[in-house]
Amino acid sequence: MASIPSLPGRADVLRMARSTTDITGQLLDTAQNLTKIAVNTLDPREGSAPELLRVLRRTTAELAEASAAPGAQEAFYRVVGTLTRLGTSGAPLAVHPVAEPLLTALRDSLLPLLDAVEPAVEEFAAALRELTEALSPLLPAAAGGAAGVLLALTPLLRTAAETLRDSAPELHRIAAAVTSAVAPLLPLQVALAERATAAGAGVVRAALPPLADLTEAAAKTARAAGPVLIAAEELAVTGLEHLQPLLLASAAGAGRVARATAVRVSAAVSPAADRGVVVAVTPA
Repeated sequence: MASIPSLPGRADVLRMARSTTDITGQLLDTAQNLTKIAVNTLDPREGSAPELLRVLRRTTAELAEASAAPGAQEAFYRVVGTLTRLGTSGAPLAVHPVAEPLLTALRDSLLPLLDAVEPAVEEFAAALRELTEALSPLLPAAAGGAAGVLLALTPLLRTAAETLRDSAPELHRIAAAVTSAVAPLLPLQVALAERATAAGAGVVRAALPPLADLTEAAAKTARAAGPVLIAAEELAVTGLEHLQPLLLASAAGAGRVARATAVRVSAAVSPAADRGVVVAVTPA
């Protein structure tokens, strides 16, 4: 059974009361300061600190005068007219008889796709989470390496920024030269892009029927060769399972050799100060 906690002592009660009183006093001081700031800010008298109301009156008068100009009124009417036309022309589309079958077709087409993709997405997210958890020991080392690279690149970036800042006139000349050279070519590029788009569309239209035939033939071939592929995969997996003990033994032997080499190198680099003292080294 859990033990019943002891009641607070007299010193604890006094300390809590003193702390509560201090906090209450600070809150009251803060509220008083906020009240003073609000009164000083909204004070309409001339000579007050911000004179907020006077500035607001002047700003409102200027905005009213600018809005009453004929150009501003015309712009307002044009905006309102455009919004009205958009509302009257776009609103019936939501209740148009054509809209409901279109939305139904989209829903019927997208829902099976989402249902088919959802398990794969969940499996991929789970695998990604497991990979992240497995790589978590390497994250501190990666963060340290990234920090070191950033610190090493900082002087280079500062030097490059200073160099480019000093070379601003030359950069302006380069930009002007490139602009003057490229500007005449832009209309030709647009025309070539339109021709290339038309030619590409024709090629796609001509290539789609043979591609469909090729895809159907490849699907039939894949279905026919399915057992052979499964047998080859089974053979590869079996071979990998037989090779696993050999690979593990090789990796263990390589680790032992690396540790022994690290011990000898450490002993050679840091020899003992006295000949009679035996150096004790710990394998890496």
